[in-house]
Amino acid sequence: MKITRAVVPSLFTVLNIFCGFSSIVHSSSGDFILASWFILMAGIFDVFDGVMARITKSSSDFGVEFDSLSDVVSFGAAPAFMVYKLQLQEYEGMGILLSSLPLVFGALRLARFNSQLVGYDKEYFKGLPIPASAIIICSFVLTYYQPGGGLAGIAPSLLVPVIVVVSLLMVSTVRYDTLPKISSRSFKMYPLRFTLGIIGLTVIVATKGQAVFPVFVAYVATGPIRYVVDFIRHALHPDPKDGDEKDSEITSVDI
Repeated sequence: MKITRAVVPSLFTVLNIFCGFSSIVHSSSGDFILASWFILMAGIFDVFDGVMARITKSSSDFGVEFDSLSDVVSFGAAPAFMVYKLQLQEYEGMGILLSSLPLVFGALRLARFNSQLVGYDKEYFKGLPIPASAIIICSFVLTYYQPGGGLAGIAPSLLVPVIVVVSLLMVSTVRYDTLPKISSRSFKMYPLRFTLGIIGLTVIVATKGQAVFPVFVAYVATGPIRYVVDFIRHALHPDPKDGDEKDSEITSVDI
């Protein structure tokens, strides 16, 4: 059997999906802390499989599909099962429905992304990326879960809103910044993204991981904030082309 360089990124994808499965196993035994860390590790491997694909110049349709399948497990099924076992199972049928949202909406988001790979805007994601959704959920658990005592404080009442919001954002058309390639050219093109990314990473390391949840909440908030700003800007300064398009549509209907 011939081993090609395309195997390298696929190995990281295998580690990604293995971490997702490991998270499910630990959630089933009630170890939600370790289950959350496995999801975070899956996120790291998910980044590296793309990096290795670019380094080895081995991107392929197989790699794209394999990566999406692993993402459904690690960032869809794993966090969905974790929140179900953690708290939502007490709501019976409604709990199953609510806990399935990250999985179902995440799968829809990946299907839309894969179908729009050709010609899509590489500067932005349309909708919240599924890894970010999973990291929000598992970092929420790491922040508020107390072994043997469940979620602390007001966290139990916040869990469902967090799940619903991140799930809806995944299938929305709200734009989110993509991760720029690590290069001097990309740094010159996106200095603000690199600066904010370095600041966020520094804060996470300095707090020994305690700041993962607030940092990713800030990232999630950038999408709706950008949407509102763009809406207000468009309302105050409408594009003349929009009016021309509407006029042409009316004319065609009249004809």
